[in-house]
Amino acid sequence: CSNTSYSFQYHQIYQPTFLTWSTQRPSNRLNNAMSRPATLSTSLRSANGFLSSSPLAQESILRDLADAEGEEEEECHRTNNTADGDQDFGLSHEQHYSMAGSYRRTSYVASGPRPLFPSAQAPESRRANGQDREAALAEERSLLRDNHLIHPKHPRTTSTLSKKPSGLLKKTFVTGFVPRKGGADEESAVEDGGPNENTSLLGNPAEPYGGIDTPENIDKRWEEAVASGKIKTTWQREAIVLARYSRSLILTFLLQYSLTVTSVFTVGHIGKLELGAVSLASMTANITGYSVYQGLATSLDTLCAQAYGSGNKTLVGLQLQRMVYFLWAITIPIAIVWAAGPSIIGAIVPEKATAELAGQYLRVLIIGAPGYAAFEAGKRFVQAQGMFSATLIVLLICAPLNVFLHWLFVWRLGFGFIGAPIAVVIIENLMPLSLFLYVRFFGGMECWGGFSKLALRNWMPMIRLALPGLVMILAEYLAFEILTLSASWISPTHLATQSVLSTISTITYQIPFPISIAASTRIANLIGATLSDAAKVNAKVSLYAALFVGIFNMILLSSTREYIPRLFTNDADVIELTAKTLPLNAAFQLFDSLAALCNGILRGLGRQEIGGYVNLFAYYVIAMPISFGTGFGLHWDLYGLWAGPALALGIVAAVEGWFIYQTSWEKAVEEAQERNALS
Repeated sequence: CSNTSYSFQYHQIYQPTFLTWSTQRPSNRLNNAMSRPATLSTSLRSANGFLSSSPLAQESILRDLADAEGEEEEECHRTNNTADGDQDFGLSHEQHYSMAGSYRRTSYVASGPRPLFPSAQAPESRRANGQDREAALAEERSLLRDNHLIHPKHPRTTSTLSKKPSGLLKKTFVTGFVPRKGGADEESAVEDGGPNENTSLLGNPAEPYGGIDTPENIDKRWEEAVASGKIKTTWQREAIVLARYSRSLILTFLLQYSLTVTSVFTVGHIGKLELGAVSLASMTANITGYSVYQGLATSLDTLCAQAYGSGNKTLVGLQLQRMVYFLWAITIPIAIVWAAGPSIIGAIVPEKATAELAGQYLRVLIIGAPGYAAFEAGKRFVQAQGMFSATLIVLLICAPLNVFLHWLFVWRLGFGFIGAPIAVVIIENLMPLSLFLYVRFFGGMECWGGFSKLALRNWMPMIRLALPGLVMILAEYLAFEILTLSASWISPTHLATQSVLSTISTITYQIPFPISIAASTRIANLIGATLSDAAKVNAKVSLYAALFVGIFNMILLSSTREYIPRLFTNDADVIELTAKTLPLNAAFQLFDSLAALCNGILRGLGRQEIGGYVNLFAYYVIAMPISFGTGFGLHWDLYGLWAGPALALGIVAAVEGWFIYQTSWEKAVEEAQERNALS
């Protein structure tokens, strides 16, 4: 282990940063890491993109590698042997247009319930692995099959070959694929099961994929097809891909948000005072605690990815330890603030009874803060290894249990209001334990090298990487949480109603936001493969999907405005006020959905900074002044408070939509290649 080590060969791609391998002597490791040339390529298995790896992360990982060489010799030797098995997935052996190297998986880690800034929602950076290669090959097969460049997966017999669809069946299904260009001989080679002069090239239709389903053959077919411009896509194909990408994301984000919203549903039926208190407590916890944990943990998106690609996988576990210790240290001042919750909230909110209940809620949450911090770090630990199902499985266990515990403590055992935070802290401590059990028994332990005193050193690069994410996520939370705080100055009824409206809008947002992540992933992958026309088709399909979701949410909220409030509370005044205000909330659902998808498309194009600037301007320069001016100056109350965000979302959707319309997709591909060459 002391004779050789793995240095970084960095490649820029869309948002994630993948790393390939080269064997170097331990001397001059940093210089080798920074100066190694990148391979210019225009594919998804290549490394096109806009974001480079972080120099701070490089510095941190290389320093850890040096420490590990001196203090963990045997462990380094063991993990390097393990890492050897992954070297086959580097980029050096890939074809020019193959998809695996820059293939991007959708992210299951969201920074907050309603992110405003697309740049803060970039999928986690990590090194490409075998799962990515298999997924990329599957995408290549699908597009090759749709373009009739390989045979279908299922073998075709002579009898089935003789049956050709006609009429409505042909119009419905066959038109969903790209028509093949070629002569009669070429067409017969695909349709005829018998051998002929083209069979060796096109394969045998009696076998799956014509009997050519090997990575080498798929690579060759893909290279030839992309180079000759034969790869096209259709709206049907992109709709299927979008649905497949987004379905598990929607479930994950709904489950994740249910951990928060369950308290609102449960406590709201006690009374409007309790409903307002739980909303204030959640707002305070988000701004002063949870957003801090989430923002600081974003540095692991880079650090864990580069640690995974360093040649010593146990550095991923070292980064996890370091972040957990750091977050636990931050928990001390957070706990002090939460312990003083009644006094702090009481100084801001005029209703003292509401402030007292919110303060009690915060004090109980202190017990769950360390567990929440560990889970935020743990999510990045498993996702850096490509274990995207781990978080979903934990949520599938904890979310239903969270509902049961709320019912048990609040109603069955009669704890009342205080039972809600008790249920929350139990779940917050159970989630990291569940994640540990998943890693222990289902995979991921190869990145855990045991507890190390190295975790107590080298904190500054991590902190410097974490601060920008912290600032961004705090800004995200503040934009909407400040409306809840403002509503408390009107009346307890308005505060309770604001809690219901905010919860409803966030729940409905959990559909277009995951779809935007799926669209971002697909568009980035297609752009990386130089398939600009296909990326444009996906963008159009995504916008139509956003239009459909927005209209559906708008109709749903408008038609059920008399019934939805009853899910949250039994208070007649709150129900009546919510029903009156909900049409305004429903009206901006269309803009909300379109804005989310536009942000996703911009992320896929690598232009998320455009969305960040537009959102920042729309919410803080336009929305907030309008909300306060109409809500308090004109005494429109909640109508005024919600008028600002509604107008801001319309502006965001319009400006970003115009920018996307003006975008040259071919130029986006060229810019990706240029940046890759510079890397």
